[in-house]
Parts: sequence; structure tokens; C-alpha cells
Amino acid sequence: MVDGENVVATRLVLHLNGRETACEAAPDRPLLGVLREALQLTGTKYGCGEGQCGACTVLLDGRAVRSCTLTVGEVAGRTLTTIEGLASAEALHPVQQAFLDTEALQCGYCTAGMILATVALLQEHPQPTEAQILEALDSHLCRCGTYHRILRAVRRAAELLGAAR
Repeated sequence: MVDGENVVATRLVLHLNGRETACEAAPDRPLLGVLREALQLTGTKYGCGEGQCGACTVLLDGRAVRSCTLTVGEVAGRTLTTIEGLASAEALHPVQQAFLDTEALQCGYCTAGMILATVALLQEHPQPTEAQILEALDSHLCRCGTYHRILRAVRRAAELLGAAR
């Protein structure tokens, strides 16, 4: 029961982090809650709950989206990537490595969302302009104010990915 109403859980299949993952959840439940609570993927953070801060960013069909504003029913059957799905067993994803290399991590609360937004940006624009970087990260809030290091990290990630091509 939620707020006095009966909520029926349904078996939903998500294409999550490269695998089919089934979960039991009410289709209208926020994706963020299902990721964190039902699936124990806690890298995606709850920030504002209104889609304004970027802490809950995930990739949906390769695009950066806010998981607090989507329901799990809206993403069922689509390709979903969280921060846990980026690294391989052997190495960090180049964007994760760039954030580490440039010390763009401080408290880390915004980091997963920033990294996933950067992955989406670099998929669309492998060599982004400064304006494209700023636009892609414009609505992401860093409570520690490490924006200059985050911008360096995005430029470094573009270099790393360019070298890998």
C-alpha cells in the first residue's frame, strides 16, 4: 500500500548494464528508487528528486536522462546504463579514468551523473567544443565546486577515447 492505495508489483525486464535484468516493481515507481532499493545499484544518487541537479543521471538508449523523473515502466525493454555498467573487470571506462586522472572527484556525490553525461556527450560529439561541454553539463550541480577539474576531465576523456579509436 502506498498512500492508502493498492499498488500492484509487476515483473519488469530491463536491459540493464548489458544484461537482461528482471525486477518486481509497480510500473509507476520512480526508476531511481528501483535502481537503488530493488536492484542495489547505489551509484545513482538521489539529489533533488526533481530532475534539476543531475545526481541521478543514467543513460537510456545512450542518452543522458534523470532517473528521478522516469518511472520503471517507462524504461522497461529499453537499454539502460548506470555507473556500475561502465567499467570492465579489467579497467575503468576512459571517462571514469579521466575523472580520476584530473582529480575531478571530491565528495563524489555528483560524479556518477557527470560521468554518464560525459559518456553521452562524447558518443555524440567525440571532440566537443567548450560550448558543447558546458551545455551538456549545464544542469549538473557539483556541491564541492570542482567545475574546472570536471571540464578538464571531459577534455581528457575525449583525448583518451580519441586515442582508443
